[in-house]
Amino acid sequence: MSLITRTLRLPRTVHSPAWRSSISATKVFPLSPRLSTGVCAPMEGFPAPRLLSTLIAHTQRPTWRTGLLPGRLVAAVPGLNSSAAFTTQATAPSTAESTGSHQSHSQSQGPSSEPPSRKAVGYWLLASAASVFGIVVWGGVTRLTESGLSIVEWNLIRGMKPPRTEAEWQEEFEKYKQFPEYKKLNQDMTLEEFKFIFFMEWGHRIWGRLIGATFLLPAAFFHYKGWLTSPVKKRVWFIAGLICFQGVLGWYMVKSGLDHALMDTPGAVPRVSPYRLAAHLGSAFLIYTGMVYTGLGVFRENNLARPGRLTQFGNLVNSPVLNRLRHSAHGLTMLVFFTAISGAFVAGLDAGLLYDTFPLMGDRLIPPKDELWDPRFSGKDMTSPQGSSSQVVTSNSGMWKNIFENPTTVQFNHRMLGVTTFTATTLIYLYARRLPLPRSVRITLNTLMSLAVLQVTLGISTLLCSVPTELAASHQAGSLSLLTATLTLMHLLKRVPK
Repeated sequence: MSLITRTLRLPRTVHSPAWRSSISATKVFPLSPRLSTGVCAPMEGFPAPRLLSTLIAHTQRPTWRTGLLPGRLVAAVPGLNSSAAFTTQATAPSTAESTGSHQSHSQSQGPSSEPPSRKAVGYWLLASAASVFGIVVWGGVTRLTESGLSIVEWNLIRGMKPPRTEAEWQEEFEKYKQFPEYKKLNQDMTLEEFKFIFFMEWGHRIWGRLIGATFLLPAAFFHYKGWLTSPVKKRVWFIAGLICFQGVLGWYMVKSGLDHALMDTPGAVPRVSPYRLAAHLGSAFLIYTGMVYTGLGVFRENNLARPGRLTQFGNLVNSPVLNRLRHSAHGLTMLVFFTAISGAFVAGLDAGLLYDTFPLMGDRLIPPKDELWDPRFSGKDMTSPQGSSSQVVTSNSGMWKNIFENPTTVQFNHRMLGVTTFTATTLIYLYARRLPLPRSVRITLNTLMSLAVLQVTLGISTLLCSVPTELAASHQAGSLSLLTATLTLMHLLKRVPK
């Protein structure tokens, strides 16, 4: 029996006279005596060597398990169709060995496994994450320079073109003059000063549009080409939805600082709502987290697809000894995330300017209770007349608002969360030092500890120097760097499937 018919059970139409006549015009080569015995003996020739080699090579690939021929082979061989089923024969030792190797490979990959996403997808996700990192830092500088309210309109297309002529600049400046920030804070602002804050906000918005374009278009291309596995595909489109939501949320945040009601509120400062600012920052952190973790996962899939590549690494990571460290890494990531979000409330309320000492707040470690839980922030003041005067009665049911709206409480909370995060990082680092860890995990832990020390140093320096723009922006970048390190640690400590 020939090599082909020993390995394949071809449809009857392949051996029919019509099939032979249909290829008679093609270039053929005589079969050797070794291949010309058996069922194929009546055939005097066979299609060109390229077709034969393709047919034989197909039986030696993992795709052989699917029972489908490549499209180019089906098109080249009349009588075959894409649903033709091929089954292995165990009549020869060589075929049995080949079948055994394919079965073992199938068991290692799973019965319904799919090829991993292309590495290009991983590089694209990490490059997108780097761009998000940059826009978060730029957004922090925009907030610190009080540039966020300089553009009082939002238009997806027309907003991409900045003013060019002097008349256009004057028109844009006049629009800005109609809103509370100019009327209350910037009445002495010149046109040149306005141009600076305008370009800060305009650059932030353009960068956001670029992130959307450079994520959505490649995502559609990779989806069309089939380069995404099912889990990666779901995550990618979820991130795409978050990016679109982030643009809408950004304008919703800006609108809170353009409210004309701020002109009628005694003591009100024209600035965006700290709640919306925290939501905007939190959404950016979620997008960044999704990109980094999914990108690292793509590279992990590709490494797992190569047999023996992660054997030694997997033996160490799968050890039960690391279970506590694995859970601790998840908890630390959440702690870093919420500490960063509390920083958004500090920025939104300018709470960093209130106490510029450390570790004391004023002359105490903990501010007085009446400062931390000030009834004025409950939001439920009622006036009850008594004779010719009135008495303000404050309800205690809204005292929880101090956590988010009282600058003293907000700064105290951020300090405590920062100290807790640093302490937890130090304890995890000291605990992990005595564990058997892969080299990459140990390097990540050392990086994490170094970043935690740097972040605490930046935070204290920012406070003591009364929040200069450079230090404050570096502090915000440090929070994202710390989050990156914890995400990497989580990723490396994931169990390797056997």
